[in-house]
Parts: sequence; structure tokens; C-alpha cells
Amino acid sequence: MLMQGFNNFMGLLYLAMLAFAVVAFVMAALFREDAYRAADKQNKGFWLIILGVAVAVNFLVPMLFLQIAGLIASIVFFVDVRPALRQVSGGRGRGRGGSSSDGPYGPWNGGR
Repeated sequence: MLMQGFNNFMGLLYLAMLAFAVVAFVMAALFREDAYRAADKQNKGFWLIILGVAVAVNFLVPMLFLQIAGLIASIVFFVDVRPALRQVSGGRGRGRGGSSSDGPYGPWNGGR
């Protein structure tokens, strides 16, 4: 019974690491290539490869050491790269944010 509980816990842990890597991969894919260069981070292809390998390892290879390496890559993306990309992109991701009165050069205040 104790082993079954441990196996259930490990299964949930593997699933959580897979979901975290998939979310990081999708977010990395949504940012534009020039945002990576402007933020002075590795290029978009690099992060897509690293996070794609993390997703593949979590999905296909049940080796905890490799899954932890993928988790670390996902954490680095979320903690370091993503905030820099959001800052360079104007504080918003692709297709989000902004006001209905925002024009191409900033907010429109009606000539006041």
C-alpha cells in the first residue's frame, strides 16, 4: 500500500513536470524572434530546442535525472527569459493587453 501511494505521487510529479515543460515551450513559441535578440537572451530556436527536448524527455523517457534537467530548463525560462521578453515586448505577450484607446504610437487621449 505504501508503494502504491509513492507510485501515485511520482506519477503526479511526472505529470506536473510535463505540463510545466509544455507551458514553457508554448510560451517560448509565442514570443517573436526579435524579442529574444532585444532582451539579449539566446535565440528563439535555442529555447525551442531545449524546451522541446524537455517535453520529449518528460513524455517518453522515465528517467528522473533527465526530467529534472528539463525542469531546470523550464524554470530558467520562466524566471529569467520570460520576464525579459515581456519587458522588451512592452510588458505584454503576443496579442494581449493594451487599451481600446491605444493607437500605434501610444495611448490616444482625444487631443487633451
